[in-house]
Amino acid sequence: MSDLPRKAVTRTAKLAALPLGFAGRATWGLGKRIGGKSAEIVTRELQQRTADQLFKVLGELKGGAMKFGQALSVFESALPEEIAGPYRAALTKLQEAAPPLPTGTVHAVLSERLGEEWRELFLEFEDKPSAAASIGQVHRAVWHDGREVAVKIQYPGAGEALLSDLVQLSRFARLLGPLIPGMDIKPLITELRDRVSEELDYALEAESQREHAAEFADDPDVVVPDVVHQGDQVLVTEWIDGIPLAEVINDGTPEQRDRAGQLLARFLFSGPARTGLLHADPHPGNFRLLPPAAAAGEDGEEGEFRLGVLDFGTVDRLPGGLPGTIGEALRMTLESDAEAVYDLLREEGFVKESIDLDPDAVLDYLLPIIEPAAVEEFTFTRSWIRNQAARIADPRSPAHQLGKQLNLPPSYLLIHRVTLSTIGVLCQLNATVRLRDELEDWLPGFLPEADDEEATAEAGA
Repeated sequence: MSDLPRKAVTRTAKLAALPLGFAGRATWGLGKRIGGKSAEIVTRELQQRTADQLFKVLGELKGGAMKFGQALSVFESALPEEIAGPYRAALTKLQEAAPPLPTGTVHAVLSERLGEEWRELFLEFEDKPSAAASIGQVHRAVWHDGREVAVKIQYPGAGEALLSDLVQLSRFARLLGPLIPGMDIKPLITELRDRVSEELDYALEAESQREHAAEFADDPDVVVPDVVHQGDQVLVTEWIDGIPLAEVINDGTPEQRDRAGQLLARFLFSGPARTGLLHADPHPGNFRLLPPAAAAGEDGEEGEFRLGVLDFGTVDRLPGGLPGTIGEALRMTLESDAEAVYDLLREEGFVKESIDLDPDAVLDYLLPIIEPAAVEEFTFTRSWIRNQAARIADPRSPAHQLGKQLNLPPSYLLIHRVTLSTIGVLCQLNATVRLRDELEDWLPGFLPEADDEEATAEAGA
């Protein structure tokens, strides 16, 4: 690959090859079975070949195609193991790496966007990218003042590529559906398309990252690198070292998994309360587990692992924090107040006026999903989320029939996806998390009003 493919006909042809390739491999598999290989072996080989092609095409195209692959990857923990296994490795690759732009192209882009003397801005600049993502790649460098920095460069033609890919992928949504059985792919693609203009604007991203960096500057648990320089489609931020979350998922210790999971949950719920912004791209490639910092105490003991958070290109603006309705609905569901839950869901538009549902049936539908909030600590596992997905996706189940009648108001769409994605990552981590602690600390409406007032008084004392 010499450059990011930009011509619509080229990109469309590559995307069209995905469903055609799936069909071709199915024919190949039939021939192998006729030739004597067992169906199980043939199916495994076929799935692995499909996964390899999926990564190759989505990774080379970058743009919206790769972003779609990243969005799918956080849901792999909900797949049955016989389907998830062959795809897991290929989809995980999309979280951390993609085929990079050639060095000559990188230098040309920097000359155009930072000026012909761009090298004078850096004491060192590594030509080999440290990471490649959906619309840009990151290079490690040393800024002219000696700070280690990450230089994020937007791919030439990234905007055109994003829109083209997502238009084409929406046409293939039905064929791509089997990658995530039980999930409606088309709304996911539509939502991604609606967010691309914000993600392409590095000025907006820099503003969101600065706000988070300022708020979390002295936080002992969460690290957000500050913005060093923002230019036209180039963003320079402080560099942070750490273990990519994908590595923690694959090889992390139980201590690392639990700590990463706890801090992911904390960041999900505390971020909107503290900044009025919701980090809306929670796939593992955007997080690092940082080594413990030396404690400030005289004993010199080390603290705990910290969570590094990257990429603020996609955020949801929530000036008042997460809606109090979410906390109220959770609390009333845990209290088994079916009528109150139903009235609140109807008031907020989750149940349309034209539909009448049994409040007790709605409660039965919700209780298994919010099980992690009902106990002091909960171990998120792939088997748990698979059971939830199977319960809701099975057309024969009452949960499936009821779920089809519920509605998701547009204002909750991104919050819903971020929450589901975060839960998916927690299940990949197999993390034991005290989720209820985070809900009590940060989610408006989760505690009864009297408890909220008492907590506020204590905080001000």
